[in-house]
Amino acid sequence: MIVEGLPYFAFPEKMREMVAMVTQLPENALRRFGAILMFLGLGIVYLGKNIL
Repeated sequence: MIVEGLPYFAFPEKMREMVAMVTQLPENALRRFGAILMFLGLGIVYLGKNIL
């Protein structure tokens, strides 16, 4: 949770702008972006468990 909270702590104003931009995106773009992030995260976990 440290990594997820760091941008909000370090750049609160930029994060507000980013959240405002995200609310304007179409639903299908958000779903696509979420799926990409999910699979990237799963890939990182897989690599971490099998390589390290």
